[in-house]
Amino acid sequence: MATHLKDKQPELGITDRDIECVEVAGLCHDLGHGPWSHVWDGLFIPKALPGRSWKHEDASVMMFDALVRENEIPMKAEDEAFIKALISGDPSQCSADEKPFLFDIVANRRNGLDVDKFDYIPRDSHMVGDKMNIALMRIINSARVLDDQICYDIKDANLIYEICATRFKLHKMIYSHKAAKAIEYMIIDGLLAAEPHLKIANRVDDPRKYLYLTDDIMGRIEESTDPELAKSRAIFDRIRTRDLYKMVDYKVVDWPWAEIFQNNITPEGIVEAARELSEEDPSIRELVKTLSVEHVICDFSLMHYGMKEKNPLDFVKFYSKRHPNGKHGFLDSHFEPRLTINIEPSHAERGVYSNLMPQFFAELLVRIFTRDVDYFGVIQAGYRRCLQKLPSQINDPTPDQLVLEPMFPITPPVQSQSQSFAEITPTPSPPVLANDHGLVPSAPAPVPVPTTPRTFSRVSSFSRPGHGLGRGGGGGGGGGSTTDPTPFSNNNFTTVDMSFAPPSPSRKAKRRRVD
Repeated sequence: MATHLKDKQPELGITDRDIECVEVAGLCHDLGHGPWSHVWDGLFIPKALPGRSWKHEDASVMMFDALVRENEIPMKAEDEAFIKALISGDPSQCSADEKPFLFDIVANRRNGLDVDKFDYIPRDSHMVGDKMNIALMRIINSARVLDDQICYDIKDANLIYEICATRFKLHKMIYSHKAAKAIEYMIIDGLLAAEPHLKIANRVDDPRKYLYLTDDIMGRIEESTDPELAKSRAIFDRIRTRDLYKMVDYKVVDWPWAEIFQNNITPEGIVEAARELSEEDPSIRELVKTLSVEHVICDFSLMHYGMKEKNPLDFVKFYSKRHPNGKHGFLDSHFEPRLTINIEPSHAERGVYSNLMPQFFAELLVRIFTRDVDYFGVIQAGYRRCLQKLPSQINDPTPDQLVLEPMFPITPPVQSQSQSFAEITPTPSPPVLANDHGLVPSAPAPVPVPTTPRTFSRVSSFSRPGHGLGRGGGGGGGGGSTTDPTPFSNNNFTTVDMSFAPPSPSRKAKRRRVD
């Protein structure tokens, strides 16, 4: 990318030193990933080191410093600072003389469109057998620097949009697959159980120890005979024998409701709700007595196109191939007054590359897991009772949470109060003579007078007449179902009885081995 910009736009003054720094930053920007990549910094560290603000980019900078120091690599201080700033995507960490558009290449904080995505999205798509047919070199070759940022040919807007959509698809179908999530939580539980004995988390501050902290930590725990690691070994053995944590229930939540679900759906709330249900149903009373928060996992996977609820392309500027450097001046014309033209790089509007776009470019996938299948049914029942209670726990939702405005103006336009009926009534068609067959074509249907559209509210768009906003359906029990499509309705496809417990193939295998 940097070499292309240097060759195509020599006026930018990109030097060999600039290219080398960008290349080094690209190679080193993921040095800080711990075991199992984002599982480490997204799930393990927040639990092992609560309150600690730590990102893998911080470790990447630490490992880069150690790499330069221990190998005695001759490097100027300003080059080191520039490379580390490129890794972090933060221009404030280096000299103000550095070219700002170079920060769009490795870790692009403006719109998330960087070479990291150009690398892992096609690679991962290929590895899962769903190769994406996007000409990445075409996108790179269309890159130009205008207004101190990397812009692209408007002809490639659809290709860039497809990259963002593929990112969402990978997260939804692959990275956040229920089996993958179950294994991630089991790995975290195994590491947390070993943490008091092995002190794994504190190694993030020691580059020498962190260098050797890889996925093989799992194998080292499994081969150990230390009694302190028995719990970890038991959890990892369940992974090997496919005795995974089970997904009890799930629901896809619209972006405006994401924070409400994250704040109010908790293991503690689910256990409490299950106990309430046990008072109503004696058949589950004994089982619920042994239910605890340790049996429940609430997983919230936020999936988006790269900029949370926003469209990433709203932050990407494009240019026209006829005016690759932009243009501002007078349009050549023999008419007076002469027309001015302003074709500066700009964002692509609706109608330029697609009209089929969601209102929000993010959604929350809520999933409830259990560590013990014996509690499958009662945990689902408790979760659904929480859904039933959720509306009563929301105090005066803000308009941003409730109102879904139409994305674009309604056509035909809404009639204003000052507009007369005659002004909006179409002119009658002239009389039509009979055709060659003696038939008179029927008159066109009259165009209805536009009326004021109903308000797009979250309440009205999700609720049906006769059903309150808070009806979760099924009375909060495990066996209930509903056709009420509110944000708090149950998932009809996952409903089971409160006493349900799925079979465990690995347990059967263990019994066969014993026999």
